[in-house]
This record gives sequence, C-alpha cells and structure tokens, in this order.
Amino acid sequence: MTDNSSGYVIKGGADGRERLRLLSRIVRPTTLSLLDRVGVAPGSSCLDFGCGGGDVCVELSRLVGPGGRVLGIDMDAETIAIAERERAANALSNIRFEVATIGEWPSRRQFDLIYGRFILTHLPDPAAAVSTCRGLLRPGGQVVFEDIDFAGHFIYPPSAAFERYIGLYSEVVHLAGADPTIGPRLPALLIDAGFEDVHVNVVQPAGLAGEVKAIHHLTMDYIRTPVLAHGLASAEEIDGVVEELRALADQPLTLMSLPRIVQTWGRVPLG
Repeated sequence: MTDNSSGYVIKGGADGRERLRLLSRIVRPTTLSLLDRVGVAPGSSCLDFGCGGGDVCVELSRLVGPGGRVLGIDMDAETIAIAERERAANALSNIRFEVATIGEWPSRRQFDLIYGRFILTHLPDPAAAVSTCRGLLRPGGQVVFEDIDFAGHFIYPPSAAFERYIGLYSEVVHLAGADPTIGPRLPALLIDAGFEDVHVNVVQPAGLAGEVKAIHHLTMDYIRTPVLAHGLASAEEIDGVVEELRALADQPLTLMSLPRIVQTWGRVPLG
C-alpha cells in the first residue's frame, strides 16, 4: 500500500509487487492456519484492505467459493493493475480489485470479514482504520489483522549490519508518523473499537536457508529513498548493509527471522 497520508516507506510498483510475492510465500502457511482458525464461511463477503498484489485475496476466494465475493483495495495503482492482470489470467471471477483506501467506503455494513496484513503498521491513525472496519462489518462479522513488531527480529550469530537494518527501517517508519512495532497493540485496538471475543496468536518464521533470509536485503534496498531523504545513512552505507545482508542470507549457519507477527481477530456484537 502506498498513500501520501500513510507511513508506507517501502518501494512499491512492480518491484514492490515481487517483494510482496516473496513475503507472501514466506508467511502463507501461518496466514492459512489463521484463516482456518478464524473460519471463513462459503458464500462470505470479504474485504482485504491494503491488499498489495492480492495474494491473500486469492486464498480468500478459494475459501468463500463461487457464491462468495472478495474485494481487494490498495493505494498503489501499479500493484493493483498487476493484481488485476493475474486475477484475469487465473479466471478468478469472485475477486475484484480497486485503487482505494478504507476510508473511502460508504459507512454501511456490507462485509462478513475484513482482513489486513502488514497494513496498520503503515497508518498514522490505525485506531481510526479499525473503527472504520467495524462500521463496514455486518453484525457477527469478523475482523482479522496480522501485523509486525519490527524490533522482534533475531539473528544468530549476531550481526551489526542486521541491527543497523532494523534501526534504519524503524526510524524511517517513525519519521513517517507510523508504528513499526504495532503488533502488540492490535488486541487493544480491537477492544477499544468495540469488537468482542478478541483473540491473539504470535508467529515468527525463521530459517537457516531460503526466502525467509532473502527478504531482508530486499527490504533494506527498498527503503533506500526515505533513508537518504532523511539523511539517516549515506548511499555507500546503504549499499554496504544490503550486501552484508545478502551475504548473511547465503551463509548456511546463520539463523535469521522475520519480525514477530501478531495475529489478532475479533467479532462485531450481534446485538
């Protein structure tokens, strides 16, 4: 998702889509487990806001079946165009994509489930977004969020470049008015918005090899523009951190993780 009113600091467009595709493959098992735990009924109407390239929309479309519908919205027009081309190529008739923000929707209850992954961390006012979601859900409808605690990465053996990456990312998100460690706040955000039966689970993909390690040097490279704009590091230092992260990903004895991911879901009261 990109929006001038958001704290989204990562490069978007076609390159950003490929990064999101990689990230989606890494977290797909834990997201599918979450959706199974929440329960997505056939025939449901679902909204994925900040949908990126629509990877979760595809999973939701399978769960709701031909009698259901899935709407994915995002502010990045290029990413949405890519998602629409992929949807058409795969003949997924129960998915629709639009360039939009959550605040543009009429405040009437029209969805059975609203999902958002790694989106609230980029919003200056996540509480307002959660409250808007409540107004868009039918009685008994569910909201489901997955978001990060970026400070919660780990690496072994320790790495100064890895710590620098975490610090630079966190600082540019803070400077954009958003929260890189929003994950632990999620249950309180749902409760404050009036959701009931709120649940929480924490997952953290990690590994000695593979894509879970490759995501870091891509992310560091894709925050280059705001890091330079704020004078937080030189181009030479950014290049060095990117190359060190790439080298760490290739070292079979180095254990690297994603940030802690907090999964939270709740329900609109039936009354």
